[in-house]
Amino acid sequence: MDLVPHPESPRSDNSGGGGSASGAMALSPAAASSGGAASSALSPVSPSRYESQKRRDWNTFGQYLRNHRPPLSLARCSGAHVLEFLRYLDQFGKTKVHTPACPFFGHPNPPAPCPCPLRQAWGSLDALVGRLRAAYEENGGRPENNPFGARAVRLYLREVRDHQSRARGVSYEKKKRKKAPAHPVPAAVISSSSHDGNGHSHHYGEHHHQLPPPPPPGAAA
Repeated sequence: MDLVPHPESPRSDNSGGGGSASGAMALSPAAASSGGAASSALSPVSPSRYESQKRRDWNTFGQYLRNHRPPLSLARCSGAHVLEFLRYLDQFGKTKVHTPACPFFGHPNPPAPCPCPLRQAWGSLDALVGRLRAAYEENGGRPENNPFGARAVRLYLREVRDHQSRARGVSYEKKKRKKAPAHPVPAAVISSSSHDGNGHSHHYGEHHHQLPPPPPPGAAA
């Protein structure tokens, strides 16, 4: 789905001097340590893989809007334009989606090749829409006007998921996590109580240690 590559690796510069590191001025251990700490503190934090992918997707979508005929501004972009973009990406897909006339329709592991078209996988489209939805609001878009959250886009993704599930013979349903069985409270911990005929309650399983009464005044020690 990366239509336009954006190389981000820094360009190495080996010009100038022509000498090796061994010919440079030697630094003391303290200076080398302080210099390394300073360089590490000044080095920018590299973005995460998710943030890098989100930025590439946003640039790709921006290029699509600029190449649109007529050119389309982000403020005028709607859910219908998002659907056009998602269908446009299908030509770069790598997932085989069998047609109903194909003998391998619904077969998860077809034994032979077939001429069925390649499409974008539902999981890739779903993740792409999620990243673009976040990027839209990060770039000043209002949440209530977010075209990537439009109902038409959600319905389209659902249709793609159901169709590819039937055509490929795979299930996209999330497996429900089994709840851990509740551990019963040991009977020894539960203190049972009973009442005698005089209205006094006796607790079993709980032991209350009471201090003896103090000796009367003048008693011999």
